[in-house]
Amino acid sequence: MKTIKHLTLAAILATTLPALAQSENEMEKDSKTLTETLNERKENFNATAPADKKKDYAEGIKAVEESGVLEAAINVGDKAPNFKLNNAVGKKVSLHEELKNGPVVLVWYRGGWCPYCNITLHYLQENMDEFKARGANLLALTPENPDKSMNTTEKNELEFQVLSDLDNKVAKEYGIVFKLTPAVAARYEEGFGLSEYNGNDKGELPLAATYVIDTDGKVTYSFLHADYRERAPIEDIIQALDELKKD
Repeated sequence: MKTIKHLTLAAILATTLPALAQSENEMEKDSKTLTETLNERKENFNATAPADKKKDYAEGIKAVEESGVLEAAINVGDKAPNFKLNNAVGKKVSLHEELKNGPVVLVWYRGGWCPYCNITLHYLQENMDEFKARGANLLALTPENPDKSMNTTEKNELEFQVLSDLDNKVAKEYGIVFKLTPAVAARYEEGFGLSEYNGNDKGELPLAATYVIDTDGKVTYSFLHADYRERAPIEDIIQALDELKKD
């Protein structure tokens, strides 16, 4: 039986992500936007990945487009469903309670196994001061099982809360869950063991969605895309928060 090393947010930020800035071009890399960095990753994949793998992933993205999930998802103007989920230290976090303190940036990431998610988490953490300056809090939801290897110090040092949305229960309330194609599911299972990460063999994942939710619970910004490599630009999130201050 394969042993899978689960990547926690702390592990990502402590090992994988700092590699983005471990070269002589550190300042140049820091000046790139999230979108630019993700596009570089995508271009590298397109240039180096085997043709059959690119075909399977392209068909997987097309299947998401045709599934109707983008049309069914919670969107701008909708009321954000409340939820209560455990954070990294096992404390219950309620969306409604968080909204009493200010607007919430709600982000889904697929898991520590996803390089596009790792890059995005890095940029989100780097911009926490921008979010806080606008009175906003960031909540990141993942379908991954909580990682028990993370020590208490690491858990308490996270700059934003990571919530375990086991079996995508909250993601389903937001209408953003889709089923992987058999080909993509097989690749994920063989490559890193998705079912072990998520604690089930349903072959389901959430869109890499981002929402800005005002204190009244209304969604004022949403980013929904069939392609998991596309993520909400940080500057768009900040602009959405600035728009709230004008109202």
